[in-house]
Amino acid sequence: MGRLKDLRLLTDSKLTKMENYEKRMAAEAHLYGVSLAAAMIAKKRGLNWELASMAAMMHDLAAYLSGSYDDHAHRGAVLAKEILKELGQTTEEEDGIICSMIYHHDDKHVTDSPMDEVLKDADVIHHCFHDLSKPVKEKEKTRYEALVREFGLDSRN
Repeated sequence: MGRLKDLRLLTDSKLTKMENYEKRMAAEAHLYGVSLAAAMIAKKRGLNWELASMAAMMHDLAAYLSGSYDDHAHRGAVLAKEILKELGQTTEEEDGIICSMIYHHDDKHVTDSPMDEVLKDADVIHHCFHDLSKPVKEKEKTRYEALVREFGLDSRN
């Protein structure tokens, strides 16, 4: 199996422990959705799409498993490091990239490394396009508008 597939299986096994079915389904939809968006954005930008997809599969896992979004990005980076060590299929450098992406993904108003930006943008894409009835969050508007321009999309507003 490939390492992305192995990571997805491990992530799925952790999510199945969530007792609330609706929350588990929402978690799976978000993690898989952001993972796909991250792969596409990274590929378009000439970056490592596999690492982007792997980071996205874990970016909110700590929040879903604990039920708390308090400091979830930082806690998520710690959890990701543990998961990556358990899988044993990435280098230290790759672990650093993935964990940095997760650590910084909630800082939507700050510009970090190009790979960090991929996850932030993928998260915004999923938030904004998963449910078109919801307005774009204030903290994501600038990033959303830049993505609309980058991808040549019509703004939904």
